[in-house]
Amino acid sequence: MRHILIPACLFACLLQAAPKPNIVFIMADDLGWADVAFHGGSAPTPHLDKLAREGVEMTRHYVAPVCSPTRTGLMTGRFWSRFGVTSPQNERALPWDTITLPSALKAAGYETALTGKWHLGSLPEWGPNHYGFDHSYGSLAGGVGPYNHFYKQGPYSVTWHRNGKLITEDGHVTDLITGEAVKWISGRGDKPFFLYVPYTAVHLPVKEPQDWLLKVPAAITDEVARHYAACVMHLDDSVGRIITALEQAGKRQNTLLIFTSDNGGSTSQNNDTKYPADDYPKGALPGSNLPLRGKKGDLHEGGIRVPTVASWPGVLKPGRFEDPAHISDWMPTFCALAGHAPERDLKWDGVNIWPALSGEGALVARSLYWTAPGFRSRAVLEGGWKLVTTKGKPGEPEQAELFDLSTDPGEARDLASSQPERAAALRATLEKLAASDNDSKVPR
Repeated sequence: MRHILIPACLFACLLQAAPKPNIVFIMADDLGWADVAFHGGSAPTPHLDKLAREGVEMTRHYVAPVCSPTRTGLMTGRFWSRFGVTSPQNERALPWDTITLPSALKAAGYETALTGKWHLGSLPEWGPNHYGFDHSYGSLAGGVGPYNHFYKQGPYSVTWHRNGKLITEDGHVTDLITGEAVKWISGRGDKPFFLYVPYTAVHLPVKEPQDWLLKVPAAITDEVARHYAACVMHLDDSVGRIITALEQAGKRQNTLLIFTSDNGGSTSQNNDTKYPADDYPKGALPGSNLPLRGKKGDLHEGGIRVPTVASWPGVLKPGRFEDPAHISDWMPTFCALAGHAPERDLKWDGVNIWPALSGEGALVARSLYWTAPGFRSRAVLEGGWKLVTTKGKPGEPEQAELFDLSTDPGEARDLASSQPERAAALRATLEKLAASDNDSKVPR
């Protein structure tokens, strides 16, 4: 994609002159790199394929290796480790005074809504309405049973809510989330809006309606694989429904739509006994991240590099954006598009990627940083070079791997021993970035 630098002041003036765009951010759950048809997936995804074909496919969009950390990065513009959030988290993740993405956009005149999975505090008193969302609906916790809407057994199992009140509803979770989003879009007036749609698909346990199972390609024969494919297809259709709702409301032409996933694909057992039983198909999920190495939970590319598309008809030209982008970049980017400058320094780790994404500028050189659950593994990326460190067993040293992603995106060749100086330099960068970890952690 051709990049032309324009002065920052001119960019700001252009933004102020243009109408503030609506922003729709759709996030799949555990959708792997190769789970979509435009990356070779076996389940048809015509709506996502069209979105990628007519929009900008972001080929190096990075997230956390698991869900709550990714959501923390999106909501704050910071690396999740700043809040001590490295694992799926049911306790309150963010301090009460956190300026979140929706609260910043509200200050810029936006209406804000979440319909889907929150997982940054799994009780109503820690829910989205307390962090800048005018409207919230869905799971306060993580992935839920598709029909009973229960999270894992325990104090957070009952989690389905609307605006701070726990509710009971009938229906498949994907249809409910989509229906709420479509209804909310249809009720919008002239104010710009931010709609966040974090689906629970394709997180376990998967169990799809018969009408979707009948649409699965006959070549897919395994029971869990058929339900998984149906779940991907159901998700794809839901994205199409949201786009149609925007078109019918006359909003599509002034809407920036982002589709992504919260982490790489999973191969966990679908019938996880931590979830209340509901006759779930038994077997491992077939989440695919090929040709990338790793899966959900890993800091190798398969765990953190996910299918992502940005679409804004008439504004973003179709193409591919191949620079590294990070989930923490979206808050600075959306605030810039909204013409909003926070009143205080929010210590963003992310940057405004809009000039580069739109082809009007270049992405600033920076280092990206990751932490895995429990800080057991950390990684840093500079240009094409990536260092992954992993704690050893008690009494054993930490292991380090060095990869040149420009020639080895599958991370098959560890260069740490052959390039010790480069590995040492990246480790120094990693430790510098890690110095701010836990600086905003909620006291326990």
